[in-house]
Amino acid sequence: MKNHFAAMTVIFLLLALFSPSASAADPAPENIVIGTWNIEWFFDHDQSDNESALAKKLSAPTQKDWDWRVTETAKVIAAINPTVLALQEIENEKVVQELTKQLRDGHDQNYKVAFIQGRDTYTEQDVALIYKSGLIHKERRNQTDEMYESKHYYNLSKHLFATFQWTHQGNTHEITLCNVHLRAGTRGEEPRLRQCRLINYWIQPHIKKQENIIVLGDINTLCECHEYALDQDLAVLCGKKGSDQVGDLIDLHTKLKESERATHMIGTQFDHILVSPELLKDSREQSDLSFHSIERRKDLVLRGKQDEDHYNIFYQIEESERDISDHYPVIATFKIK
Repeated sequence: MKNHFAAMTVIFLLLALFSPSASAADPAPENIVIGTWNIEWFFDHDQSDNESALAKKLSAPTQKDWDWRVTETAKVIAAINPTVLALQEIENEKVVQELTKQLRDGHDQNYKVAFIQGRDTYTEQDVALIYKSGLIHKERRNQTDEMYESKHYYNLSKHLFATFQWTHQGNTHEITLCNVHLRAGTRGEEPRLRQCRLINYWIQPHIKKQENIIVLGDINTLCECHEYALDQDLAVLCGKKGSDQVGDLIDLHTKLKESERATHMIGTQFDHILVSPELLKDSREQSDLSFHSIERRKDLVLRGKQDEDHYNIFYQIEESERDISDHYPVIATFKIK
């Protein structure tokens, strides 16, 4: 009997340690600001840990250039002051840690890094999250062997799932984020469609449970948010099966002014924040997490006139004129009310 009692005591202690609870979660900020930004080849000057020719070519040429990238990127993020920011085109965890150090030392903003190594060996690019509070879990997901053999889906070489919890007036509010960077261009259109199908498969359990879920990042879609067809990537990702159907996810891009929807300097709408329907509902019966606003911060990225040959001569452009990235941050604000 004593041994049984001792075993049960250990089990209860383990449950208390590892089970999420309202008391364990971080307090919610007044505004929960969640954004996405492709910070474009955020690779330092040290090429000793790079294998691909492309990664070496587009790394910062010198320590001075790299210091400039970190300093200027931190200025943009500090001006946004996000609770959670999804980043794409980072080299590795080390460069993001350097970014958070600059945010702490130069702007008095404290961020942690969520990162799991991806599998893109061609570009060596990856994704990460920086966050102020709330993280309780992170993971990468994969197809089963059966799914792979079906050719219906296509693996995501760089993505990250992360679950956040915050407490407010005794209630716990949870969001699961999926940060993605999908295949690019017309050549990537078919695999990108299958990637979208895979993401939609992954989010189905969250949707069925009416949970808060956000898929965000560089979708690399060639569609425009107000006119995509049902067989195109964004529609497949959102789970839309009819033109009038709400879908599993709702594209917040439609809530931007049409003149502010481009997220890349060539005028395309690559970057999106897609939310489950629950995040657009505001219950009068209980406090819940609800969408408040969205904005695109092109103003923080451009320096002078827009770069004409940004990709090929980036580090040759005068620093005062050099745009910080070819993508613009997209930022959504949520409130608990």
